[in-house]
Amino acid sequence: MPKTRKQKEETVAKLKEATKGAASVVFVGFDRLKVSDERQLRKSLREAGVSYAVSKKTLMKLAVKDMTELPGQVALAWGADAIAPAKGIAQFAKKHEGMMSILGGIFEGKLMDAVAMQAIAAIPTRIELLSMLANVLNAPIRGLAIALSEVAKARWPRPNEQLLNVQFANNERNELISKLNH
Repeated sequence: MPKTRKQKEETVAKLKEATKGAASVVFVGFDRLKVSDERQLRKSLREAGVSYAVSKKTLMKLAVKDMTELPGQVALAWGADAIAPAKGIAQFAKKHEGMMSILGGIFEGKLMDAVAMQAIAAIPTRIELLSMLANVLNAPIRGLAIALSEVAKARWPRPNEQLLNVQFANNERNELISKLNH
């Protein structure tokens, strides 16, 4: 049954609200996507704090000003995190190649093309960036610790090693004495 004018107005209002409140919006092109795959996509996006909606392109054009003509079936993915929608769609598109792609989007209030949104999807998350920073800051300290450890090993052998060296020397001395006595 077709949607009534009121339902269409509600959809446009929902899409306008989503695009205004979101840090980024991704226009997603999909083709031959199974229902089970779409459920999996929605679940993974929901876990990342991203919303996903399929709507008619004419309603999307009313909700998003200056939206260009997009080919095929189009959905929107949006969220409070600026990178999560693009990253979530890009990861899912890698697994389902040919069925889904990023067509463009809105990032920081500006309309972006597909190439720019895919570049945004390649940006590491905040947690990944913090772990990279911690690793970079820790590397010189780790190098110094390893160097000091090697110097210490060279200068001061372990007590057990000294004991073994003394025992080995004593065994050799005892063997020499026993050979001389025979």
